[in-house]
Amino acid sequence: MNKFPWQLRVFFAMAFIMSCAGTVGVNASDFPTKPVRLVNPYAPGGAVDLVSRSVGQKLSEIWGQPVIVDNRPGAGTNIGTDTVVRAAPDGYTLLLTSAVIATNISLYKKLPFDPFKDLDPVALIAQSPFILTVHPSMHVNNVSELIALAKTSKKQITFASAGTGTTTHLMLELFKSMSKTNILHVPYKGGGPAINALVSGEVQMTFLPITVVLPQVQAGRLKALAVSSAKRVETWSELPSVSESGLPGFDPIGWYAMFAPANTPRKILLQINSAVNQSLKQKDVRKVLLASGMIPIGGSSDALRDHLKSEISRWGKVIRESGIQAN
Repeated sequence: MNKFPWQLRVFFAMAFIMSCAGTVGVNASDFPTKPVRLVNPYAPGGAVDLVSRSVGQKLSEIWGQPVIVDNRPGAGTNIGTDTVVRAAPDGYTLLLTSAVIATNISLYKKLPFDPFKDLDPVALIAQSPFILTVHPSMHVNNVSELIALAKTSKKQITFASAGTGTTTHLMLELFKSMSKTNILHVPYKGGGPAINALVSGEVQMTFLPITVVLPQVQAGRLKALAVSSAKRVETWSELPSVSESGLPGFDPIGWYAMFAPANTPRKILLQINSAVNQSLKQKDVRKVLLASGMIPIGGSSDALRDHLKSEISRWGKVIRESGIQAN
């Protein structure tokens, strides 16, 4: 015979269910309750490092928990990215990476992950327009003149990149394809050597970040022709876009975004997204990004998913048509 009437047993059962539900709710709403690891798949000191540390510091303040930037460079960012793909999908391991997340899937024959399937998008952090830059010895003042010279010059124009398959290289291939020009690609081991080669006159043109170009242009060592983005950049509004100055429809742009392991609970993803968007509205974060030639973006995780899909499609086509393969 039961010691408790059925009404009392029902009461205890309902109380237990409500306590469990309350616990789950508290855990989700209290996220994070411990340090968060923000994986940067590049070596310290680069653009992604600047973004990750600026945003990470602000997230630490918002959450009241340390956000630790963990640099995991190697294999064209694939080592760091794979670290996050294999991490527990609980929001405590995040990835902050660049646009290469959309290009590596086409560059590498055997990628150990699918960025669209194995990562959950959090938010687009910032965009970074590149500047089409030439050596001062080039007698061109705009994109139209550059294209005309590339088509008529007896000597092939040379283009420096930070390496095969890098953003600068892919921008060149897109430029060549759209302008129907035959420009010679000269890969270097990193952005620094590529810039030095252009300044010395070893090569004649390249795409460079604003922060790198501006001091060189002001010193008269380089000539800036146009910005790669569809619209002009607020911090350099006198410089036209490539699209408006000779190559309509050309609008590639560098970008940085945050991802989490696939199957991270939706509620936690929304909380992280909210905190990221909050951080990007802070004056000190915006000041750092804008001073580095970046445009703070933010937005929803769905917007980043759509952006990633579009970028994978765009650069996949460029890579296939040009026959590029990662070393």
